[in-house]
Amino acid sequence: MQNASSDARREQRASGCLFGLAFGDALGADTEFLDIAAILHKYPPHGPQDLPGSLARVTDDTQMTLAVGEALLEADQPYTVRTLEDPLRDAFIAWKESPDNNRAPGITCCQACDYLACGLPWYKATIAQSKGCGANMRVAPVGLLPLGVYGLTAQTRAAIAQFQAALTHGHPTGLAAADLTAYVVADLVADGDPATLLARLLDYAHSQRTIYHDTWLTKLWERSNAKSPAEFIARGWDECIAVLERLQQALQQAHPPLDPCEATGAGWIAEEALVTSLFCFLLSPEDPVAAIRRAALSSGDSDSLACLAGAFAGAHLGVSAWPEEWFTRIEYRERLTALGQAWDC
Repeated sequence: MQNASSDARREQRASGCLFGLAFGDALGADTEFLDIAAILHKYPPHGPQDLPGSLARVTDDTQMTLAVGEALLEADQPYTVRTLEDPLRDAFIAWKESPDNNRAPGITCCQACDYLACGLPWYKATIAQSKGCGANMRVAPVGLLPLGVYGLTAQTRAAIAQFQAALTHGHPTGLAAADLTAYVVADLVADGDPATLLARLLDYAHSQRTIYHDTWLTKLWERSNAKSPAEFIARGWDECIAVLERLQQALQQAHPPLDPCEATGAGWIAEEALVTSLFCFLLSPEDPVAAIRRAALSSGDSDSLACLAGAFAGAHLGVSAWPEEWFTRIEYRERLTALGQAWDC
Protein backbone atom coordinates (compact mmCIF):
# COMPACT_ATOMS: atom_id res chain seq x y z
CA MET A 1 0.00 0.00 0.00
CA GLN A 2 1.30 3.47 -0.88
CA ASN A 3 1.90 5.87 1.98
CA ALA A 4 0.31 9.32 2.19
CA SER A 5 3.29 11.15 0.75
CA SER A 6 3.41 8.79 -2.20
CA ASP A 7 -0.31 9.33 -2.83
CA ALA A 8 0.11 13.11 -2.60
CA ARG A 9 2.98 13.15 -5.02
CA ARG A 10 0.87 11.37 -7.61
CA GLU A 11 -2.10 13.72 -7.40
CA GLN A 12 -3.10 15.76 -10.43
CA ARG A 13 -1.55 13.42 -12.95
CA ALA A 14 -3.28 15.06 -15.89
CA SER A 15 -1.69 18.40 -14.99
CA GLY A 16 1.60 16.65 -14.32
CA CYS A 17 1.46 15.10 -17.77
CA LEU A 18 0.55 18.27 -19.65
CA PHE A 19 2.98 20.55 -17.82
CA GLY A 20 5.68 17.89 -18.10
CA LEU A 21 5.12 17.83 -21.85
CA ALA A 22 5.49 21.62 -22.04
CA PHE A 23 8.57 21.62 -19.77
CA GLY A 24 10.27 19.02 -21.93
CA ASP A 25 9.29 20.85 -25.10
CA ALA A 26 10.80 24.12 -23.82
CA LEU A 27 13.96 22.42 -22.57
CA GLY A 28 14.55 20.63 -25.88
CA ALA A 29 13.51 23.45 -28.19
CA ASP A 30 16.96 24.98 -28.41
CA THR A 31 18.81 21.70 -28.96
CA GLU A 32 16.80 20.38 -31.89
CA PHE A 33 18.97 20.06 -35.02
CA LEU A 34 22.21 20.08 -32.95
CA ASP A 35 24.56 17.16 -32.44
CA ILE A 36 25.80 16.18 -29.01
CA ALA A 37 29.08 18.07 -29.29
CA ALA A 38 27.29 21.27 -30.27
CA ILE A 39 24.78 20.90 -27.43
CA LEU A 40 27.52 20.37 -24.84
CA HIS A 41 29.45 23.35 -26.22
CA LYS A 42 26.34 25.54 -25.92
CA TYR A 43 25.26 24.13 -22.54
CA PRO A 44 28.36 22.92 -20.67
CA PRO A 45 29.01 20.59 -19.06
CA HIS A 46 25.89 18.34 -19.19
CA GLY A 47 23.46 19.93 -21.64
CA PRO A 48 20.42 22.11 -20.80
CA GLN A 49 19.43 21.86 -17.15
CA ASP A 50 16.85 24.61 -16.62
CA LEU A 51 14.02 26.19 -18.56
CA PRO A 52 15.32 29.07 -20.68
CA GLY A 53 14.53 32.68 -19.78
CA SER A 54 11.88 34.33 -17.66
CA LEU A 55 9.21 33.00 -20.05
CA ALA A 56 10.15 29.60 -21.47
CA ARG A 57 8.79 29.36 -25.00
CA VAL A 58 7.47 26.07 -26.29
CA THR A 59 7.17 24.76 -29.84
CA ASP A 60 4.39 23.53 -32.09
CA ASP A 61 4.41 20.29 -30.05
CA THR A 62 2.75 21.97 -27.07
CA GLN A 63 0.62 24.20 -29.28
CA MET A 64 -0.87 21.20 -31.08
CA THR A 65 -1.30 19.29 -27.81
CA LEU A 66 -3.42 22.18 -26.58
CA ALA A 67 -5.35 22.10 -29.85
CA VAL A 68 -6.17 18.40 -29.42
CA GLY A 69 -7.03 18.77 -25.74
CA GLU A 70 -9.27 21.79 -26.22
CA ALA A 71 -11.03 20.11 -29.14
CA LEU A 72 -11.76 17.12 -26.91
CA LEU A 73 -13.31 19.41 -24.30
CA GLU A 74 -15.35 21.30 -26.89
CA ALA A 75 -16.78 18.23 -28.61
CA ASP A 76 -20.14 16.85 -27.60
CA GLN A 77 -20.11 13.47 -25.91
CA PRO A 78 -20.26 10.59 -26.39
CA TYR A 79 -17.34 10.95 -28.81
CA THR A 80 -18.04 9.98 -32.39
CA VAL A 81 -16.62 11.04 -35.72
CA ARG A 82 -19.62 13.33 -36.08
CA THR A 83 -19.00 15.12 -32.76
CA LEU A 84 -15.19 15.23 -32.87
CA GLU A 85 -14.16 15.81 -36.47
CA ASP A 86 -15.19 19.47 -36.70
CA PRO A 87 -13.65 20.53 -33.35
CA LEU A 88 -10.35 18.86 -34.30
CA ARG A 89 -10.41 20.28 -37.81
CA ASP A 90 -11.19 23.79 -36.53
CA ALA A 91 -8.50 23.59 -33.83
CA PHE A 92 -5.84 22.46 -36.30
CA ILE A 93 -6.74 25.17 -38.81
CA ALA A 94 -6.73 27.81 -36.07
CA TRP A 95 -3.25 26.63 -35.03
CA LYS A 96 -2.02 26.79 -38.63
CA GLU A 97 -3.32 30.34 -39.08
CA SER A 98 -2.20 31.64 -35.69
CA PRO A 99 0.56 34.29 -35.62
CA ASP A 100 2.12 32.21 -32.82
CA ASN A 101 2.67 29.37 -35.30
CA ASN A 102 6.24 30.48 -35.84
CA ARG A 103 8.15 27.71 -34.04
CA ALA A 104 9.45 25.71 -37.02
CA PRO A 105 6.20 23.76 -37.41
CA GLY A 106 6.19 20.43 -39.21
CA ILE A 107 5.74 20.55 -42.98
CA THR A 108 3.27 17.67 -42.94
CA CYS A 109 1.03 19.29 -40.34
CA CYS A 110 1.02 22.58 -42.20
CA GLN A 111 0.26 21.02 -45.59
CA ALA A 112 -2.55 18.88 -44.20
CA CYS A 113 -4.05 21.84 -42.33
CA ASP A 114 -4.06 23.86 -45.54
CA TYR A 115 -5.99 21.06 -47.24
CA LEU A 116 -8.38 20.83 -44.29
CA ALA A 117 -8.98 24.58 -44.54
CA CYS A 118 -9.94 24.14 -48.19
CA GLY A 119 -12.78 21.91 -47.07
CA LEU A 120 -11.43 18.61 -48.34
CA PRO A 121 -12.66 15.46 -46.59
CA TRP A 122 -10.07 14.69 -43.93
CA TYR A 123 -9.03 11.39 -45.54
CA LYS A 124 -8.14 13.32 -48.69
CA ALA A 125 -6.51 16.20 -46.81
CA THR A 126 -4.13 14.02 -44.83
CA ILE A 127 -0.61 13.38 -46.09
CA ALA A 128 -1.05 9.69 -46.78
CA GLN A 129 2.60 8.60 -46.73
CA SER A 130 3.71 10.60 -43.70
CA LYS A 131 4.46 8.99 -40.36
CA GLY A 132 6.22 11.98 -38.84
CA CYS A 133 6.26 12.49 -35.09
CA GLY A 134 3.54 15.12 -35.43
CA ALA A 135 1.13 12.19 -35.35
CA ASN A 136 1.89 11.40 -31.72
CA MET A 137 3.68 14.33 -30.07
CA ARG A 138 0.23 15.93 -29.56
CA VAL A 139 -1.82 12.87 -28.50
CA ALA A 140 -1.29 12.92 -24.71
CA PRO A 141 -4.72 14.46 -23.96
CA VAL A 142 -6.39 11.42 -25.52
CA GLY A 143 -4.59 9.22 -23.01
CA LEU A 144 -6.01 11.36 -20.21
CA LEU A 145 -9.64 10.68 -21.16
CA PRO A 146 -11.26 8.73 -18.31
CA LEU A 147 -12.85 5.42 -19.27
CA GLY A 148 -16.50 4.96 -18.42
CA VAL A 149 -17.47 8.62 -18.65
CA TYR A 150 -20.20 8.92 -21.31
CA GLY A 151 -19.53 5.29 -22.11
CA LEU A 152 -15.95 5.83 -23.28
CA THR A 153 -14.20 2.49 -23.81
CA ALA A 154 -10.56 1.62 -24.31
CA GLN A 155 -11.25 0.82 -27.97
CA THR A 156 -12.93 4.19 -28.54
CA ARG A 157 -10.00 5.95 -26.89
CA ALA A 158 -7.64 4.05 -29.19
CA ALA A 159 -9.72 5.02 -32.21
CA ILE A 160 -9.63 8.69 -31.17
CA ALA A 161 -5.84 8.54 -30.79
CA GLN A 162 -5.54 7.19 -34.32
CA PHE A 163 -8.16 9.56 -35.73
CA GLN A 164 -6.47 12.74 -34.47
CA ALA A 165 -3.24 11.49 -36.05
CA ALA A 166 -4.99 10.58 -39.30
CA LEU A 167 -6.19 14.13 -39.93
CA THR A 168 -2.61 15.07 -40.85
CA HIS A 169 -0.53 11.87 -40.98
CA GLY A 170 -2.09 9.06 -42.99
CA HIS A 171 0.60 6.38 -42.72
CA PRO A 172 -0.47 3.37 -40.63
CA THR A 173 2.66 3.58 -38.48
CA GLY A 174 1.73 7.11 -37.46
CA LEU A 175 -1.67 5.82 -36.39
CA ALA A 176 -0.27 2.90 -34.40
CA ALA A 177 2.42 5.04 -32.75
CA ALA A 178 -0.19 7.61 -31.68
CA ASP A 179 -2.34 4.81 -30.24
CA LEU A 180 0.65 3.44 -28.30
CA THR A 181 1.62 6.89 -27.01
CA ALA A 182 -1.89 7.47 -25.67
CA TYR A 183 -1.80 3.97 -24.17
CA VAL A 184 1.40 4.80 -22.25
CA VAL A 185 -0.15 7.97 -20.81
CA ALA A 186 -3.34 6.14 -19.81
CA ASP A 187 -1.39 3.26 -18.29
CA LEU A 188 0.81 5.51 -16.17
CA VAL A 189 -2.09 7.69 -15.02
CA ALA A 190 -3.77 4.47 -13.87
CA ASP A 191 -0.67 3.70 -11.76
CA GLY A 192 0.90 1.20 -14.13
CA ASP A 193 4.34 0.03 -13.04
CA PRO A 194 7.06 1.45 -15.33
CA ALA A 195 9.14 -1.69 -14.76
CA THR A 196 6.61 -3.81 -16.65
CA LEU A 197 5.25 -1.15 -19.00
CA LEU A 198 7.14 -2.38 -22.06
CA ALA A 199 5.72 -5.88 -21.72
CA ARG A 200 2.21 -4.44 -21.56
CA LEU A 201 2.90 -2.29 -24.61
CA LEU A 202 4.05 -5.28 -26.64
CA ASP A 203 1.03 -7.30 -25.61
CA TYR A 204 -1.24 -4.41 -26.56
CA ALA A 205 0.46 -3.91 -29.93
CA HIS A 206 0.05 -7.59 -30.82
CA SER A 207 -3.60 -7.54 -29.74
CA GLN A 208 -4.36 -4.55 -31.99
CA ARG A 209 -2.36 -5.65 -35.03
CA THR A 210 -5.25 -6.21 -37.44
CA ILE A 211 -7.90 -3.98 -35.85
CA TYR A 212 -8.93 -1.20 -38.22
CA HIS A 213 -11.28 1.33 -36.64
CA ASP A 214 -13.52 1.48 -39.68
CA THR A 215 -16.13 3.84 -38.24
CA TRP A 216 -13.44 6.42 -37.56
CA LEU A 217 -10.86 5.82 -40.29
CA THR A 218 -13.37 5.04 -43.08
CA LYS A 219 -11.66 5.22 -46.49
CA LEU A 220 -8.14 6.07 -45.35
CA TRP A 221 -6.76 2.61 -46.10
CA GLU A 222 -7.78 2.99 -49.78
CA ARG A 223 -5.06 5.62 -50.25
CA SER A 224 -2.44 2.90 -49.75
CA ASN A 225 -1.57 -0.16 -51.81
CA ALA A 226 -2.86 -2.49 -49.10
CA LYS A 227 -5.41 -5.10 -50.16
CA SER A 228 -7.56 -4.69 -47.06
CA PRO A 229 -8.00 -2.45 -44.02
CA ALA A 230 -6.45 -5.16 -41.81
CA GLU A 231 -3.37 -5.39 -44.03
CA PHE A 232 -3.05 -1.61 -44.02
CA ILE A 233 -3.07 -1.20 -40.25
CA ALA A 234 -0.93 -4.30 -39.64
CA ARG A 235 1.95 -2.59 -41.46
CA GLY A 236 1.91 0.16 -38.86
CA TRP A 237 1.73 -2.16 -35.89
CA ASP A 238 4.54 -4.34 -37.26
CA GLU A 239 6.85 -1.34 -37.52
CA CYS A 240 5.95 -0.29 -33.99
CA ILE A 241 6.50 -3.79 -32.63
CA ALA A 242 9.94 -3.83 -34.24
CA VAL A 243 11.01 -0.60 -32.52
CA LEU A 244 9.54 -1.71 -29.19
CA GLU A 245 11.74 -4.80 -29.44
CA ARG A 246 14.69 -2.51 -30.17
CA LEU A 247 13.83 -0.56 -27.03
CA GLN A 248 13.75 -3.82 -25.07
CA GLN A 249 17.32 -4.51 -26.16
CA ALA A 250 18.45 -0.96 -25.41
CA LEU A 251 17.15 -1.14 -21.84
CA GLN A 252 19.25 -4.25 -21.26
CA GLN A 253 22.50 -2.40 -21.99
CA ALA A 254 24.77 -2.05 -18.97
CA HIS A 255 25.94 1.37 -20.16
CA PRO A 256 23.35 3.26 -22.22
CA PRO A 257 24.79 5.74 -24.75
CA LEU A 258 24.94 9.42 -23.87
CA ASP A 259 22.85 10.14 -26.94
CA PRO A 260 19.56 8.18 -26.63
CA CYS A 261 19.09 8.43 -30.39
CA GLU A 262 21.97 6.00 -30.86
CA ALA A 263 19.96 3.34 -29.08
CA THR A 264 16.46 3.73 -30.47
CA GLY A 265 16.38 6.32 -33.24
CA ALA A 266 16.33 10.07 -33.77
CA GLY A 267 12.61 10.59 -33.28
CA TRP A 268 11.74 12.39 -36.51
CA ILE A 269 9.30 9.59 -37.32
CA ALA A 270 6.43 8.58 -35.07
CA GLU A 271 7.54 5.15 -33.90
CA GLU A 272 11.04 6.38 -33.03
CA ALA A 273 9.64 9.41 -31.19
CA LEU A 274 7.65 6.99 -29.05
CA VAL A 275 10.45 4.58 -28.18
CA THR A 276 13.28 7.08 -27.73
CA SER A 277 11.22 9.28 -25.42
CA LEU A 278 10.10 6.16 -23.59
CA PHE A 279 13.74 5.09 -23.32
CA CYS A 280 14.60 8.40 -21.62
CA PHE A 281 11.69 8.03 -19.22
CA LEU A 282 12.36 4.39 -18.34
CA LEU A 283 16.02 5.10 -17.57
CA SER A 284 14.87 7.55 -14.83
CA PRO A 285 11.21 6.79 -14.05
CA GLU A 286 11.34 8.39 -10.59
CA ASP A 287 13.31 11.47 -11.66
CA PRO A 288 11.26 13.45 -14.19
CA VAL A 289 13.77 16.28 -14.60
CA ALA A 290 16.53 13.78 -15.38
CA ALA A 291 14.29 12.17 -18.00
CA ILE A 292 13.66 15.37 -19.94
CA ARG A 293 17.28 16.50 -19.58
CA ARG A 294 18.40 13.23 -21.15
CA ALA A 295 15.91 13.67 -23.99
CA ALA A 296 16.99 17.27 -24.59
CA LEU A 297 20.61 16.12 -24.82
CA SER A 298 19.99 14.22 -28.03
CA SER A 299 21.02 14.52 -31.64
CA GLY A 300 17.51 14.03 -33.03
CA ASP A 301 14.13 15.71 -32.63
CA SER A 302 15.02 16.90 -29.14
CA ASP A 303 11.93 18.96 -28.37
CA SER A 304 9.52 16.19 -29.38
CA LEU A 305 11.55 13.57 -27.51
CA ALA A 306 11.69 15.69 -24.37
CA CYS A 307 8.03 16.66 -24.54
CA LEU A 308 6.92 13.02 -24.71
CA ALA A 309 9.36 11.99 -21.99
CA GLY A 310 7.92 14.79 -19.86
CA ALA A 311 4.36 13.69 -20.57
CA PHE A 312 5.18 10.14 -19.47
CA ALA A 313 7.03 11.27 -16.34
CA GLY A 314 4.25 13.66 -15.32
CA ALA A 315 1.57 11.03 -15.91
CA HIS A 316 3.51 8.69 -13.63
CA LEU A 317 4.48 11.08 -10.83
CA GLY A 318 1.88 13.86 -10.87
CA VAL A 319 2.16 17.62 -10.90
CA SER A 320 4.17 18.04 -7.70
CA ALA A 321 7.11 16.11 -9.15
CA TRP A 322 8.14 19.14 -11.21
CA PRO A 323 10.11 22.17 -9.89
CA GLU A 324 7.57 24.61 -8.52
CA GLU A 325 9.13 27.69 -10.03
CA TRP A 326 8.89 26.22 -13.54
CA PHE A 327 5.11 26.62 -13.48
CA THR A 328 5.36 30.41 -13.37
CA ARG A 329 7.78 30.53 -16.29
CA ILE A 330 6.24 28.26 -18.89
CA GLU A 331 4.39 29.68 -21.88
CA TYR A 332 0.64 28.93 -22.15
CA ARG A 333 0.43 28.13 -18.43
CA GLU A 334 -3.19 29.34 -18.20
CA ARG A 335 -4.33 27.02 -20.99
CA LEU A 336 -2.30 24.13 -19.61
CA THR A 337 -3.80 24.70 -16.18
CA ALA A 338 -7.36 24.74 -17.50
CA LEU A 339 -6.82 21.60 -19.55
CA GLY A 340 -5.18 19.71 -16.70
CA GLN A 341 -7.91 20.65 -14.24
CA ALA A 342 -10.53 19.25 -16.61
CA TRP A 343 -9.11 15.74 -16.17
CA ASP A 344 -7.42 15.78 -12.78
CA CYS A 345 -9.03 13.47 -10.26
